[in-house]
Amino acid sequence: MTQKVGRSAQVSTVRHIRNIVVVSDLHCGCMMGLCPSEGVPLDGGGKYHPSRLQRVVWGWWQEFWSDFVPHATKGEPYAVVVNGDAIDGVHHSATTQITHNLERQREIARSVTCTLSAKAAAYYHIRGTEAHVGPSGEHEEALASALGAIPDEDGRHARWEMRLRLGKHLIHFTHHISTSTSPYAETGALNRELVNSYLNTGLWGDEPYSMLVRSHRHQHSEIARRSARGKVSVVVTPAWQLKGPFIFKIGARMSQPEIGGVVIRLADDELFTRTFVKRIEQPKVEVLS
Repeated sequence: MTQKVGRSAQVSTVRHIRNIVVVSDLHCGCMMGLCPSEGVPLDGGGKYHPSRLQRVVWGWWQEFWSDFVPHATKGEPYAVVVNGDAIDGVHHSATTQITHNLERQREIARSVTCTLSAKAAAYYHIRGTEAHVGPSGEHEEALASALGAIPDEDGRHARWEMRLRLGKHLIHFTHHISTSTSPYAETGALNRELVNSYLNTGLWGDEPYSMLVRSHRHQHSEIARRSARGKVSVVVTPAWQLKGPFIFKIGARMSQPEIGGVVIRLADDELFTRTFVKRIEQPKVEVLS
């Protein structure tokens, strides 16, 4: 008979929380990523000043945390999950980074997230894409450790995945989900993720999830189904990065970035989501006289 091994049955409990705030894809260190409006110091003694659109995104970041989150959580305590790609890294021969000094990129990310970890009743960090955060997620691990993220059972402050219980509901977090260049197939990956979760939990008799939280796509989407256990949903978070050169090579070239985050709230024994999404305006129309 096959036996379950390891410590996966252990549950880390933080009590009296009914809200989870999820942000992802900050890409700090990129000229399209999240950056304080006052700019950031560089290793050589100079200073980077954010672009016009970066200042717009920074204003939305402040609005999200000062207005939207308190309203969506009813002013109650909340946990924070940073769901990957907090820094941009050095990747794909890109030249869009503010600096290739990864310590400075981590410092930018720490400066924009340190107040989150300080205010949160619980703070968790998920590792993102290897190209951005290191082959072993080591840069995100260093950042999460500096921010005091709650470690997993093996002492990792940034994990590849996390199972988190909110009330009676079990939520699964990881960064990646497949993308699609077709708007008609946008929810296909979400449905596959939902079916695969039932397949994998069912094979071993594990508890099924009430919600799956994913990121990576830089666009918000969500599906929900009813089941014998109540509502089951898949949520993909928006991002905090502007459109970079790579986007102009793929099917999303005509779309504008979706900037924002998600609040998951437990109410009436069910999970609900409130999503903050802002859209960058289209480029200026040039007029021939």
